[in-house]
Amino acid sequence: MAIQQAIRRGEFDDLPGAGKPLANLDRGYDPDWWIRQKIESEKIMGLGLSALILRTENAELDARLDSAQSEAAVTEILRDFNSRVAAARRQLQGGPPVVTPTRDVDEQLVLWRERRATRIEEARLKREREAAALAAMTWRERRRARSQ
Repeated sequence: MAIQQAIRRGEFDDLPGAGKPLANLDRGYDPDWWIRQKIESEKIMGLGLSALILRTENAELDARLDSAQSEAAVTEILRDFNSRVAAARRQLQGGPPVVTPTRDVDEQLVLWRERRATRIEEARLKREREAAALAAMTWRERRRARSQ
């Protein structure tokens, strides 16, 4: 009866996920479903075998390097990554083998500089396009664009 009254009051309207299928129905029964879901939702890193962690980090390393502001920061990130790969290769704790390659610092610095130059050039071109579009507008169009 309490549920029916709540439905009539509209307390179940506009709930998140309304009209959508339940997530993870394609997976079989997993007794640890709740912890896996928590790890995914919180994006918790650092849990698991070092071989798997290093593979994941290697895949995301270019984006991490691109967020660095200086060559010294890039060098520090790469040295830290390479030392952890080397340490994981020396450990004999079982699990999958560490197949993650180390990164050549000088080569990665060259690639970082190229990606950075590309990003700077793209930003400059975007500013120029925006300035040209703004210059082509009438004062009324510019005013409307600012108010939106």
